[in-house]
Amino acid sequence: MPTEEPAPAPASVSSAPASEPSRRLLRDVAYEALLASIVSGEFAPGAKLSDAELAARLGLSRAPVRDALARLTAERLVVSKPQSYTRVAPLVAKEIRGALAVVGAMHTLAVREALPRLEPDHLAQMRTANEEFVRAVRAGDVAAAIAADDAFHAVPVAASGNQPLADTVTRYTPLLRRLEHQRFSSTAARASAARHEELIAACEARDADRAAEISYEIWAELD
Repeated sequence: MPTEEPAPAPASVSSAPASEPSRRLLRDVAYEALLASIVSGEFAPGAKLSDAELAARLGLSRAPVRDALARLTAERLVVSKPQSYTRVAPLVAKEIRGALAVVGAMHTLAVREALPRLEPDHLAQMRTANEEFVRAVRAGDVAAAIAADDAFHAVPVAASGNQPLADTVTRYTPLLRRLEHQRFSSTAARASAARHEELIAACEARDADRAAEISYEIWAELD
């Protein structure tokens, strides 16, 4: 079976022919690294992306990098023309606002549908995620803040039991990462933490209208 470069690991870890799971992992390693560079602005809108140069930079073969670029293209964070160019997608206000409207509506619906199903454990998960969010913001760790924010909002999405809703959130959220990065890099992130607490309180009180209103406001404030 053909071998493939392993994901970055300590030198003591031996290299072996890559299995199918490791190939998936390499694609994920490349995707996460490129996504972080695009979201942070290190790769600016319009910047050219060479799979050979990126592979050398990441210490990977070109195959997982190409897979990652294809995924980012599907998520509209990268634009490409075969045999011509691959670039970081421009920030198109209309497109991003459209994605924001869809994602915000889905999260608002998720809160309404999840509310009758939310147990104390769900609320505890939301509180833990928000505590991690606050710690990340205080430390200036934007990537960790985004991950904690994802974990917070994932609770009602999962509890809603609505798979098409979850799929829609997954499909359009990547377009909003650059907005999230900007917000969580600023003092506005503290307002997001306060909104999270308000949402938890509304869910605990089983106030569906208030919970939906807060959820909508959380996403609207990204605009």
